[in-house]
Amino acid sequence: MLATKPKSFAKKLHHVQRNTEHHWVGNGFPVRSLVSYPKLGALISPFLLFDYAGPMEFPPTDKRLGVGEHPHRGFETVTIVYSGEVEHRDSSGGGGKIGPGDVQWMTAASGIVHDEFHGRDFAQQGGLFEMVQLWVNLPAKNKMSPAHYQNILDSQIPVVQLPEDQGSARIIAGELDGLVGPAKTYTPMHIWDLRLASEQLIHLPVPDGYNTLLAVLKGSVQIDGVETVGAAEIAIFEQTGDHICIDHAKNATVLLLCGEPIVEPIVGSGPFVMNTQAEINQAKADYTSGKMGHLV
Repeated sequence: MLATKPKSFAKKLHHVQRNTEHHWVGNGFPVRSLVSYPKLGALISPFLLFDYAGPMEFPPTDKRLGVGEHPHRGFETVTIVYSGEVEHRDSSGGGGKIGPGDVQWMTAASGIVHDEFHGRDFAQQGGLFEMVQLWVNLPAKNKMSPAHYQNILDSQIPVVQLPEDQGSARIIAGELDGLVGPAKTYTPMHIWDLRLASEQLIHLPVPDGYNTLLAVLKGSVQIDGVETVGAAEIAIFEQTGDHICIDHAKNATVLLLCGEPIVEPIVGSGPFVMNTQAEINQAKADYTSGKMGHLV
């Protein structure tokens, strides 16, 4: 069973990242970018970006709400839906519709063109929309791998019940208490979707030397009984230590991201993230010339 006592010592809190500013991605995604690689690259690697869209009520509409055709190269996008629906299609042939609890894992790698919109049924009915999109970096040796797509349904994601009614964890990627998430990743990482509602101390085991982020979407938690992390805030931890300590969880929806750092240069420009400026220039040229494909 999941250990309730630490093996050695906890990772220390580095800082809490907060961003109250919204911006629109297309006309369907009201986004707060909570962390991004230009300022925090070494602290959050292998993760590059955490965009939190919503929660926002949308009225019924016949319009297509979202963002149209655009490219990516050099990384992966991971979309987790909490409320509403997202429809996706891409030039690799991947795509479909995902709803609450589902995950869309798109590996852009050598290059892909895609679009993302609210699901047609959801748009016509209207309602609460809430989702997270992560950008996950790829090591240099994999950046030019073929693009592909993983559609992960809620029913495919195993759930771990934490001890003493502390809450539950959906294991999207990585492993907890012997259960392994369905996402296939290029570098070792854990992505756990947690529901926490316990005043008592919770120890979550995470590997020593990995970067660890704890993103609170709803409710609040305390770190080490001192620092409160509320909705749309991310706690970023030091690498050293083999667990994190959480307490005073109040109806909290939390996403834990933990991964082995990719210790390589990060050079990005818009939808492309590579290792050198020359590779960025080539990505732009390849997209312009149609080498990343088209949507039909």
